[in-house]
Amino acid sequence: MKDDLLIQLALRFAIISLLSVGGSVAALPEAHRVIVSHFHWMNDEQFSQTFALAQTSPGPNVIVFSLFGWQLAGLAGIVVATLAILGPSSLLAFGVARVMGQSGEASWPGRLKKGLAPLAIGLLAANGYLLALGADADLLGFAVTAAAAAFVVFTRRSPLYAIAAGAALFVAARRLGLIL
Repeated sequence: MKDDLLIQLALRFAIISLLSVGGSVAALPEAHRVIVSHFHWMNDEQFSQTFALAQTSPGPNVIVFSLFGWQLAGLAGIVVATLAILGPSSLLAFGVARVMGQSGEASWPGRLKKGLAPLAIGLLAANGYLLALGADADLLGFAVTAAAAAFVVFTRRSPLYAIAAGAALFVAARRLGLIL
């Protein structure tokens, strides 16, 4: 049974790796579809919590896929998930970089590169929506998500202020018995 899970992780994460235009965080909507909606390996809340844990850890954003592997299949899952998410996209990037280095910006690779920016932004927006679905289980969670998004969009201050305020609000709400 675990071998089947590891094979599925390897196959699915390898495909997701090739879709990670804009980085691994941009590929999270597809990861959510696979992990939560299709295979039901996690629910929305577990997915969002794993993502949040990965974001608080030092290192690259791609660590979230390693954590998914660990949550689903332990140490073997970490190894399989990490290799599957890094391998195909790294090989593709290497190949495209070689082609672009030989052909210059005016040819099709240059146009492709310009066209991928809107795609990456759209994937990141979809990612934010999916993560909010799992994190906003109550009115307070929704309010904090909306306030943090507005803060980042409409001010020039560091997002760390929104993170600190949200954390303080949840600690206070818990101490007051407003949330579990």
